[in-house]
Amino acid sequence: MKKKIIYDGKYVHLDVYSLTIGGRKVKREIVEHPDGAAILAFDEKGKIILVSQSRFPRGYVLELPAGTLDKGETPRKCALREIEEETGYKAKKMTHLITYYPSVGYNTEAIHCFVASGLARGKMNLDSDEFITVKKMELPKLIKLIKSGKIIDSKTICAVMIYAAKKKMI
Repeated sequence: MKKKIIYDGKYVHLDVYSLTIGGRKVKREIVEHPDGAAILAFDEKGKIILVSQSRFPRGYVLELPAGTLDKGETPRKCALREIEEETGYKAKKMTHLITYYPSVGYNTEAIHCFVASGLARGKMNLDSDEFITVKKMELPKLIKLIKSGKIIDSKTICAVMIYAAKKKMI
């Protein structure tokens, strides 16, 4: 297997691999991206903490708080860090829900989804390129928005629907 670096950016790298699959020589363009963590967080009233965030080229998207793992950071530590940075809430409890690959055919990124509870006020700390508003919503309303196609973010859809399925809500 040979690897040729096409682009080496701050967060995204594009490589072309030449390899053999089933006896045939093929090329695969692979986006190399660090893993991420997403947090399905419940406040003291059972509402889900969401963020409305600018996601060029889609505009503002309603989604779960999430972020990219720093080098050497565990998914759980990333989730704990991101919930506070993006929402201003600290989580006392962080439980793994599911790990999935949003673009398995051409991207290395895995998203580690967590359920957070025991929230307490912390300090929001947005990056200079983040434009976020915190929102709260009941789970049934969020499921309805997902089913209607109004929620387009894959980590939000995946985490919410897996959680709801485990709770036998769908």
